[in-house]
Amino acid sequence: MKNIPRIFIGDNVKSGMKIPAEKSVAHYLAHVMRTHDFLGFGGGHEFSARLSDDEKSIIIGDITKHPDPSNDITLYFAPIKRTDDLVNMATQMGVARIVPVITDHTTAHHINWERVKKIATESSEQSNRNSVPEISAPIKFSELDMGNLCFADERFAYGDKPENDCGDIRNIRNILVGPEGGFSESEFAALDAAGAVPVSLGKTILRAELAAVIAIRKLLK
Repeated sequence: MKNIPRIFIGDNVKSGMKIPAEKSVAHYLAHVMRTHDFLGFGGGHEFSARLSDDEKSIIIGDITKHPDPSNDITLYFAPIKRTDDLVNMATQMGVARIVPVITDHTTAHHINWERVKKIATESSEQSNRNSVPEISAPIKFSELDMGNLCFADERFAYGDKPENDCGDIRNIRNILVGPEGGFSESEFAALDAAGAVPVSLGKTILRAELAAVIAIRKLLK
């Protein structure tokens, strides 16, 4: 089954439905992969599916037994130059929701979010997920709900904070990762005052996209 193409077909599909086939999907299946049979997924389910002979429709078959490996983690992150890579990696890690947060040191303000959503879809297809993470519109740091939140705290790497200051993250499903320049002093103060839980990512300074992956991994333990 691993050589059968996997295509995202929407979150509100059911067995027995017949839906229009996007031209790009039809071309990919019929002329690149040279098949009309594929696995369609969306909304947490995977289906056997087939492209019609005229390449205009998709016929959705039975639900497969493949479980969705996605999780319930929400990643809050400051947009960076390599936002494409960060979203690609976070999607592969199975996150349910991705929320851009504009912080004091955010410098990447002109992200093509439609492209980012396409990257998340392609990454979901490749990583065997049955769902595509929701990508929300950017919010300001001041709009961030800091309840039940942990955050990647670079103060540990700089030696400004002892390792035993890490809190209990076992029941937390929301994590925040800062930009290349890190959080500002006022943002650290706001996070600390709100009771957000600091998380150490080790003694080295990490690129933001790698920090996101390691932070997500900590919540999966």
